Amino acid sequence: MSKLFLVPTPIGNLEDITLRAIRILEESDLILAEDTRTSGKLLKHLKVSTQMQSFHMHNEHRMLERMLEKLKMGMQIAMISDAGTPGISDPGFLLVRACVENDIPTECLPGATALIPALVQSGFPTDRFIFEGFLPPKKGRQTRLKEWAEETKTIVFYESPHKIVKTLGQLQEFVGGERRLSISREISKKFEETVRGTVNELIIHFEEKAPKGEFVVILEGKK
Repeated sequence: MSKLFLVPTPIGNLEDITLRAIRILEESDLILAEDTRTSGKLLKHLKVSTQMQSFHMHNEHRMLERMLEKLKMGMQIAMISDAGTPGISDPGFLLVRACVENDIPTECLPGATALIPALVQSGFPTDRFIFEGFLPPKKGRQTRLKEWAEETKTIVFYESPHKIVKTLGQLQEFVGGERRLSISREISKKFEETVRGTVNELIIHFEEKAPKGEFVVILEGKK
């Protein structure tokens, strides 16, 4: 029976993949991978020999119809991203939406994603939070930051190492230097680290210690 599976892959430690995820990857007719070179290393480690095909942000629009045809023919397709859960700041949404519109079954396996561990260990309220993905690089960035100044729920977003100091400076400007943060990097990897403090304190921290790795930023809501 045709079905699209969204299969989370480890964000760091390779032991974080589930037994069910490995089985689905083995049983699928095709694996759609964001980067076949990166995913190839994982599949080799897992001893999975299923055929792979590239499916990423630069080709997903033109690949949609082709993948839908394969699914309509009865194929079982597994989608993976370089790390974490497909569709969360990674390709996946367009194909899932197309499957829903065409009554093709979809199933997302539970598994690794960076935002939940960072949120849970932040110490900020987790009962209500908003996830913003990556901030817009230019257009709409200031509008988003102005909204955060009044947001009472915990805010979660991703940031790259070469932008983190600049982003903290913008938070200082728009939400204030005394708003508290928890910033996690390299989650589930050897050099995993979480630092906590006010915006002002963490600006100093990252100016003195060069930021490395991918960051998950947890911003306390307005009290």
